[in-house]
Amino acid sequence: VQLQASGGGLVQAGGSLRLSCVGSARTFSRYTVGWFRQAPGKEREFVLAHKWNDDSRHYADSVKGRFTISRDNAKNTVYLQMNNLNPEDTAVYYCAAGSRLISSRIRDESGYDYWGHGTLVTVSS
Repeated sequence: VQLQASGGGLVQAGGSLRLSCVGSARTFSRYTVGWFRQAPGKEREFVLAHKWNDDSRHYADSVKGRFTISRDNAKNTVYLQMNNLNPEDTAVYYCAAGSRLISSRIRDESGYDYWGHGTLVTVSS
């Protein structure tokens, strides 16, 4: 499975961006998809994920209420809608997919089999 993330850019604090992750597999709708981010000088961290088999969504506390995840299976695309952005959200954002993830590992990047190249989000103050 190849993943292509896009949609990053420069935005002012309080603004919004929507990232897209397109998957190449015809069965992409049956993959759990997660978004992770890596800020300058920091380790990569979990942002949020959608688990396809129970339609559950899992969020990092830092983005709850501001970020949402959705998917358009007809387009093999998962979206990360980011609202009320702040400078701490500045990072390279990665989408990842896995076919056998269980809920207890959904925040663990080692549970994902496929990764896209990142897209840079910069939030200015």
